[in-house]
Amino acid sequence: MLKWGEISAVTHGAEAWLEHVSDAAVCVCVCVFALSVRGSEGLRMVNGPPSFTESTAFQRDSGKNCKAVAFSKDGSLFAWCNGEKVNIVNVTSAELLRSFDLPKTVCLEFSPKNNILATWQAYTAAKDGTAGAPNLQLHDVKTGKCLKSFIQKKMQNWCPCWADDESICARNVNNEVHFFENNNFNTIANKLHLQKVNDFVLSPGAQPTKVAVYVPGSKGAPSFVRLYQYPNFGGPQSALANKSFFKSDKVTMLWNKKATAVLVIASTDVDKTGASYYGEQTLHYIATNGESAIVQLPKNGPIYDVVWNPNSVEFCAVYGFMPAKATVFNLKCDPVFDFGTGPRNAAYYSPHGHILVLAGFGNLRGQMEVWDVKNYKLISKPVASDSTYFAWCPDGEHIVTATCAPRLRVSNGYKIWHYTGSVLHNYEVPSNEEMWQVSWQPFLDGVFPVKAVRYQAVPSELPSAEPKPAQAYRPPALRNKPVTSSKLHEDEPPQNMKPQSGTGEKPLSKTALKNQKKHEAKKAAKQEARADGSQESTQSSASQNVPRSAVPVMTSGDPEVDKKIKNLKKKLKAIEQLKEQAAAGKQLEKNQLEKIQKESALLQELEDLELGL
Repeated sequence: MLKWGEISAVTHGAEAWLEHVSDAAVCVCVCVFALSVRGSEGLRMVNGPPSFTESTAFQRDSGKNCKAVAFSKDGSLFAWCNGEKVNIVNVTSAELLRSFDLPKTVCLEFSPKNNILATWQAYTAAKDGTAGAPNLQLHDVKTGKCLKSFIQKKMQNWCPCWADDESICARNVNNEVHFFENNNFNTIANKLHLQKVNDFVLSPGAQPTKVAVYVPGSKGAPSFVRLYQYPNFGGPQSALANKSFFKSDKVTMLWNKKATAVLVIASTDVDKTGASYYGEQTLHYIATNGESAIVQLPKNGPIYDVVWNPNSVEFCAVYGFMPAKATVFNLKCDPVFDFGTGPRNAAYYSPHGHILVLAGFGNLRGQMEVWDVKNYKLISKPVASDSTYFAWCPDGEHIVTATCAPRLRVSNGYKIWHYTGSVLHNYEVPSNEEMWQVSWQPFLDGVFPVKAVRYQAVPSELPSAEPKPAQAYRPPALRNKPVTSSKLHEDEPPQNMKPQSGTGEKPLSKTALKNQKKHEAKKAAKQEARADGSQESTQSSASQNVPRSAVPVMTSGDPEVDKKIKNLKKKLKAIEQLKEQAAAGKQLEKNQLEKIQKESALLQELEDLELGL
């Protein structure tokens, strides 16, 4: 019987693959992982590149009620609920290890070291109004024993959080975080109590474990995120760092891989200014050394996605009204590279951090940009139309995109790509069926070595996936006439593709042109006045030609008017400076933008005062 991980899985298709890879050892790596596919056809396993055949080691579960699946963190175990039981198998041998009689389970998760399987069912209260049965169970994988049961009413944040070595496990219970040690769930080893703790996240990696907690603001007080080192929870002074902010109904907290900093995306449900349907978002940076900052984003609008590079020293943000900008920032929150604007709403770093994919999924067309992170060079621009899911393969070479129900109930299926843009495998679900989920078998860091980035597309037997460009509707009267191109938005190119300064300057606005002409006229008048000043007979004409810029010399005789003119010029000079800052890409405050809008009124007032002299 064929088993996952056996080289015998490499069929004739793999032999063809060998012709296109540099060494056989790499090929051994790429044929050991699998892809789980869950849908109305049941649950099955598909071998990864290069064969893409259905695994014969894992017996397909044909039940149409498969509600949940989960791989362990190292990919050695796989669990699923088929509507009758929760089963656990060994991925390598496909041996059934455990089976639990939990038919209503809808969520599954393994602890990091595979010692515990957590299961969650929808909570139901008793008919007499008393508390229902515990719906969150923690099972010992080795013995099958249920170690502990809890009542967990909400599906959101249902699963307890473990440190990577399982020395600590934490749950949010009634606005305080309970900590258990060494998987002993009968004793609460520690508590972190803050008023109305809404969310928390444990740091990844080795000990000591750090905890980021979020407390929403109330009664005019700001919201805040604090970082603690377990078990030092003795008040605000024991916190490693603290960041407070307003405009926050919920937050997303993202630790970097080295557990040295947290990114906090603070969101409001409603944008009170009416500028965005998505509410308002702000991005904050908090380091464990106590440093904190708000990340200044050069373009206004929603924050669609923020993701850490696995190297933990930079992160990418996708933000701004469409077409959205994407920028890489360092740990000082300074921009490192600007990708310009485009139809995108997501960012995905490869497991090794050497490749970044910017993509536009959901209500966008599925355009992807694959970038070499080291050189910031574009590798490919494939298009995965109607995709609702994207994931990197653990080898850092392959990508899966999928169209899943219930987000889209038609044209379900998945594609496996090489990052150079080649489609290596395409599976389409029959029209009367649905696909609900696909997921790669995970692997621990270091299993797959980093390979050099390649720019030439990998050979594939499948045709290119580039769709035909959609043609805009043209009325019959214009169909035989030349097409005039027009864009709603002009995309801004990446910073290394922008024209050099001097050739790519933005055209001046109408107000700027008007000011430029006035300045040139004043300069010419001043020169004429100097030439005529030596002739006493022409003093009267010279006085008429005195430029407005010379007002401090030719006073009005009214100190109040002179003072007003001086103040107006000072304000106009400040506005010019603000406009220069905006042209350089600096994000202006609301009051600064309002100052710029008042320029024409100030110019008119200055003109009236000068004419009155």
